[in-house]
Amino acid sequence: QALYASKIISYAQGFMLMREAAKQHSWKLNYGSIALMWRGGCIIRSVFLGNIKAAYDKNESLENLLMDNFFMDAINKCQQGWRKVIATASIYGVPIPCFSTALAFYDGYRSKRLPANLIQAQRDYFGAHTYELLEKPGEWIHTNWTGHGGNVTASTYQH
Repeated sequence: QALYASKIISYAQGFMLMREAAKQHSWKLNYGSIALMWRGGCIIRSVFLGNIKAAYDKNESLENLLMDNFFMDAINKCQQGWRKVIATASIYGVPIPCFSTALAFYDGYRSKRLPANLIQAQRDYFGAHTYELLEKPGEWIHTNWTGHGGNVTASTYQH
């Protein structure tokens, strides 16, 4: 289960990278055809490449494979075993970076709010790096957290 779920995540990430490259370079990629091409003799061969093609056939603007019902269900079925393998490996000091980073990616992808919000606040406190307001996406501000420091200004920055 851990291997299967981690492989799904790696494919999802690969297709995310291709999608981003296509946006950057104005490419029109056929993701379903790419999956089939891999099935035909490439080192990337996998049993579920047909499911990837089916996912993109159903929704050609699919943002992420994890949003397709087949892959969503597969990850949900594997999740308990996947987490158990990673926890057990951690207890015994066995590094399994591919499994653990795949799970971390999955947990981050499905979470609305992450510890990065706290990190943004800390960076602003220590180095005035600004932070984004949740209720005003795209607006970055700095706060004078201590009330000290003389003439400190707060402003917004639009990305």
